[in-house]
Amino acid sequence: MGIDMAKWYVAAKKADFQGIGEKFGISPVTARIIRNRGMVEEEEIRKFLEGGMEDLYDPPLLKGMEEAVGLLQKKIREKRPMRIIGDYDVDGVCSAFILHQGLLGAGAVADTAIPHRIRDGYGLNDHLVEDAFAAGIDTLLTCDNGIAAAPQVALARGKGMTVIVTDHHEVPYEEREGERRYLLPPADAVVDPKQKGDDYPFKGICGGVVAYKLICRLYEAMGLSEEKEELLGEFLEAAAFATVCDVMELLDENRIIVKEGLKNMKHTRNEGLRALMEVNGIDREKLSAHTVGFVLGPCLNATGRLDTATRALQLLETRDRGEAIRVASELKQLNDSRKAMTEEYVKQAVRSVEEGPIGGDRVLVIFLPDCHESIAGIIAGRVKEKYHRPVFVLTQGEEGVKGSGRSIESYHMYEEMTKVNHFFTKYGGHKMAAGLSMEEKDVEGFRREINVLCRLTPEDMEEKVHIDVPMPVSYVSWPLVEELERLEPFGNGNPAPLFAQKDLEFLSARVMGRNRNAVRFTVLDDAGKRWEMMAFGDPEPLDTYLVQRFGQAAVDGLYRGRGEGVRLSVAYYPSVNTWQGNAKLQLVMKHYQ
Repeated sequence: MGIDMAKWYVAAKKADFQGIGEKFGISPVTARIIRNRGMVEEEEIRKFLEGGMEDLYDPPLLKGMEEAVGLLQKKIREKRPMRIIGDYDVDGVCSAFILHQGLLGAGAVADTAIPHRIRDGYGLNDHLVEDAFAAGIDTLLTCDNGIAAAPQVALARGKGMTVIVTDHHEVPYEEREGERRYLLPPADAVVDPKQKGDDYPFKGICGGVVAYKLICRLYEAMGLSEEKEELLGEFLEAAAFATVCDVMELLDENRIIVKEGLKNMKHTRNEGLRALMEVNGIDREKLSAHTVGFVLGPCLNATGRLDTATRALQLLETRDRGEAIRVASELKQLNDSRKAMTEEYVKQAVRSVEEGPIGGDRVLVIFLPDCHESIAGIIAGRVKEKYHRPVFVLTQGEEGVKGSGRSIESYHMYEEMTKVNHFFTKYGGHKMAAGLSMEEKDVEGFRREINVLCRLTPEDMEEKVHIDVPMPVSYVSWPLVEELERLEPFGNGNPAPLFAQKDLEFLSARVMGRNRNAVRFTVLDDAGKRWEMMAFGDPEPLDTYLVQRFGQAAVDGLYRGRGEGVRLSVAYYPSVNTWQGNAKLQLVMKHYQ
């Protein structure tokens, strides 16, 4: 909650909102919001509001799917040992869980290996290939990685192993004389919606969803779908969990997967997920994409950051409640220590931007040598939110420098990195996020060159607030709030609806929360009705702004419950506050001007 320097835009997409409302039994306000999310055709709107499992795309539409399923069936029949190579983030862990339990459910001989973040780095590497070969593994099956591991895939094939790559990341390429040559790994089968020639209708799925589709198709081919219906339900939950935590757009197929997965999760049979909700004090009936992304997901992620991600996989796979509670408690403790470390290094990163020579750069390259490499991505994300610029956070690893990048909408991070890939010993990612390894001597050269090549304009780096509907607070009602719940789950690509009112009168203010990180205001609408409005985050920037604008006396009066003359334009959304069994409408302030 800082001074809002962002530009506010009112979405002005045209449609017959009245007609859409009548057709689907919703208000014109809700029809406008759906249009703002890019839905135009009647079928798109129906799918957005009412879409279910029958609306998911068929797995064989993914290029390479039939080859992968054919190979797996053959290996299962022949009882050949398989190894699933996952990754240490939530998507990689969930993908490994889906493939491992899915293959075991089909009668396969299978185990898992998840790379150690510090020792192995991201994805398939020589050491994992050699380990698998020494263990007599016949088939390697990657998930959420592998598309950029052509040398390692070649090494495994050279040793006589079969390799199936399942991934969702961008395919690496070389650019020569304006022509792109894609470098697909020489695997026996590659399933990745981003590969050339893939006609899958929705490219924005995560590794967990690719894994889920593979197991669905395998079970269909083996006639197991009905017998394993409950198990497939668990895999749907894991695919939904991964989709939210990998910050995929909650549109199209993803929206249905997350909506249905959350519904399942509220009554999950998975002991690990139940335990994780329990130790975090989550009411399962109120489970949302936000809870998964900001409370549960970071616990699964923390083990891969500060320890080894095998414990997160162990949590998902255990059928023992006692073990589930023990592991979930450990993961929560790990996440609490990760949060404390993150806060400290975010402060350091901000100081280096504010006080160092990089403050004027359009692409921020921040070197924090002592920072644990596992939290670099979180810090990059936090700094990106503050400055609305692409950010790389680099740390000193055991072998050279490692880093993570987080981007803004107008900057394709992976493509820009490819232009300067001579600096990297290893890199990969997609439009909004990336990882890299490099030598320390190249850090400054990388910072200079990536900025020289940067084509971002001041407008690109301006944070934009998109208002769905300018709407007086007095229009908020129970029926509207209940209707807006139909638009959930909210997240990337489908944010919570945002309304705006100019010149709203503020009557009182009170700082709340153990960490004093929320303010509860009383505001007065045009009809003379009082509303509770919450604002979350550090209240200091808002207080400073109010003092500058209205004077100390007016702000003191506001905190004493006698506000006078304090008026602000606010961007808000309505919600329900339930406390001690009583539910009432409240407003949440997201931005102010």
